[in-house]
Amino acid sequence: MESAIHPRVRHIEKRAVEWISRSGMCASEQELAWVVATHSADFAARLAPLAEDDDRLLATSLWVYWGFGFDDARCDRGPLSTRPAQFNALACQVQRACETDTPSGSDRYIGALRDIVRMFRSLGTPAQVGRFAHAHRAWLSGVAWQVGNQALGRMPGLDDFLTMRLLAAGGEPTFAMLEIATGAEVPDRDLYRPAVRALTEMAILVAALDNDRHSLPKEQARDQADQNIYTVLMHERDLTLDQAVEVAHGLRDRVLLRFLELHDRVRPAAGSALATYLQGLRYGIRGNNEWGLRVPRYLSLGHWPDVMEETVLTWADEPSDTRPGPLEGAPGVAWWWDGELA
Repeated sequence: MESAIHPRVRHIEKRAVEWISRSGMCASEQELAWVVATHSADFAARLAPLAEDDDRLLATSLWVYWGFGFDDARCDRGPLSTRPAQFNALACQVQRACETDTPSGSDRYIGALRDIVRMFRSLGTPAQVGRFAHAHRAWLSGVAWQVGNQALGRMPGLDDFLTMRLLAAGGEPTFAMLEIATGAEVPDRDLYRPAVRALTEMAILVAALDNDRHSLPKEQARDQADQNIYTVLMHERDLTLDQAVEVAHGLRDRVLLRFLELHDRVRPAAGSALATYLQGLRYGIRGNNEWGLRVPRYLSLGHWPDVMEETVLTWADEPSDTRPGPLEGAPGVAWWWDGELA
C-alpha cells in the first residue's frame, strides 16, 4: 500500500496545537500534553495526503485530536468509563454538537466539538457533514456498548467484539471525513453499494486491530488491558497472550487480504470521487501503522508523553495467514466474503 503524507503537515500541526490550547477542552497541562502527543495532524496528513487545502486538513486533524482527548477523559478512563447511564446522557449532548449549532450541555468537550463541526460546515457540503454526523452517532453507540461491558465486567465474545470494535474504534467518523478533507463527494449510489460498505468496514477493522496491537504495551503497563482483540481471544478460546497475538494477527491479515481482493475488483470501474475515497481507505490503513508505531500515545509508558521519533519501520514480507473465506466464529462480518459483492 502506498505511503504518503501531506507536505504541509508541520504547519498544520502548529496551527492545531495553538487551537487546542485555546479551546478549553483540556483541564490540565498534563491532559493537554497527552492530547498534543497524539500527533493527530501526522495521522490526518497520512489519511488525506491530497487534502485540497490547509483548512480542510486542519479541521480533519482537530477532530482526531478531539476524539483522542474525549476517549481518554470520558470513555477509557475517568468517572464515566464504568457508568453507562451517565455516559449515555453525555453522549447525547455531544452528538447534538454534530447536529446543531446550539448544543446543550456544559462539558468542556462539547463546545470544542461544536467549533470543529462549524469548520466542517464551512468547508463541506450538507451531505458530507450529514454523513459525518451519522458516523459520529455510530461511534458513540459503540463506545456506549463498550462502557456497558466495563460496568458489568463482561468480556464479549469474538463476534460481538468485532461488531463493537467496528463502531467504538472511531473509524466511521474518521473515514467519513475523507470527503471533507479531499472535497470529493461520493454519490450515494456508490458510497452505499454493499461492496464499498464492505471495504469501508474492513479498513476500519484492520486499523482497529492494528491499534489494539499498538496500544497493548501501554495498556498492560497501566493495568488497562480490558477489552481488546487479545483479551477477547484469551477469554473465549482459553489462549495464552502469545497464542492470542498469533491468532489475532492471522485474523487481521485475512481481513486485509479480502480488502485488497475486493478493492481490486471495485476500483477499475470507480468514478473519480469514489476512486479518491477508495484510495483514502488505503492511505488510512498504511498511514495508521506509520503513525501508530511511532506515536507517544502508544509508546510512552510514563505519566508524561515522550517525543515522537521517526523510527524505521519493518514490514512483514507476507501475510501470517492466507486462508480464504470468512473468519471462524465471526458470523457478523462473514458477508464481506460474499461472492456477489462487486
